[in-house]
Amino acid sequence: MLADDERPLAVALSGGGDSLALTLLAAEWGKQAGRPILVLTVDHGLQRQSAAWTQACAETARRLGADFRALAWTGAKPGSGLAAAAREARHRLLADAARQAGARVILMGHTASDVAEAAAMRAAGSTTPAPREWAPSPAWPEGRGLFVLRPMLSVTRAAIRDWLTARGETWIDDPANSDLASARVRARAADPPPDEPPGEPALAPLAEACRFDAAGGVTFERALLRGAEPAQAATFLAMAAVCAGGGDRRPASDRVERLRAILAGGAVTATTLAGARIEADAEVVRIFREPGEAKRGGLPMLYLTPGKPVVWDGRFELTAARDGLRVDRLEGLMRKLPPDQQAAVAALPAKARGGLPAVTDGPLVVCPAVTQVVGVECRSLVAERLLAACGLLEREPF
Repeated sequence: MLADDERPLAVALSGGGDSLALTLLAAEWGKQAGRPILVLTVDHGLQRQSAAWTQACAETARRLGADFRALAWTGAKPGSGLAAAAREARHRLLADAARQAGARVILMGHTASDVAEAAAMRAAGSTTPAPREWAPSPAWPEGRGLFVLRPMLSVTRAAIRDWLTARGETWIDDPANSDLASARVRARAADPPPDEPPGEPALAPLAEACRFDAAGGVTFERALLRGAEPAQAATFLAMAAVCAGGGDRRPASDRVERLRAILAGGAVTATTLAGARIEADAEVVRIFREPGEAKRGGLPMLYLTPGKPVVWDGRFELTAARDGLRVDRLEGLMRKLPPDQQAAVAALPAKARGGLPAVTDGPLVVCPAVTQVVGVECRSLVAERLLAACGLLEREPF
């Protein structure tokens, strides 16, 4: 395991002005703090110059004395939604590379101009979120335990380029940034005035009031939502559903708002959202994995490789100590559990039980989520993920 001062700080460098300035500043900070810097460049394969751009980034890293890794988005590209797919692929590649190197934080060069462009896009009907200065990696499960830091959100793109020019630096201008087919480029062309990063709904008090169970379920008092602002309650519900459901995409805002309005009342209800099941009586809301998702491709069976952590269903990280083990959903296998584990499972909500991980070794079946099992380490990711998403982890984890 790396010591704190040996753990690298990763920087995403595209070669553009914003990321170049960030890389220069990070390299200077690394020298002063005694921390290694790891420069990561993603070649999306979308421009014929991309290989040359990657080489230019490698030269920048070499000049600064930083480690460098070139990453490539390979395979077929979608015919529509290309920008979103490229962004998702970029975050996954960056998260994988950062994890392999032992980094816990990835610096990204978003600016006040990006904040203003995102606001202009939302005003035009987009759901583009505002970039947050400190946030969990959006890649899941690759980004578990990783954070993204955007330290330049108070600086405009023009000011950054003036600073680079004064230093004699040159940068890459991607022609895609001039393509008016892109909503972001159109917002940029409109020259929206820089804005202060918008204040996100205060989610920490809601997350702190939650209880988490062995099934990866989230429970909280219904009064918690009634006392929250509508935007705060809706954002929290979306995050809780995604985390408890193990997914990686927020549900549609209209569905979340309908659920928020229902929970603001007092009627007993049960519904699904983002792969999660929401059950509410007059006092308590419970959110946990919807086992019926197995019929739509969720809750997969996986073989475990000794010593290699595997994330199952986006909710549990399992590490086997020996060969021959596999993980599957518990549905249909509960009677094969040892008596103590059957009792532990029976204490959980009935609809949550089938979505638990069951580790099988021939005829032997165990559930490592509810009790410690020899030969299998199991860690629920739900609580850590939700607390991070709600802003309760505010610094680099060590």
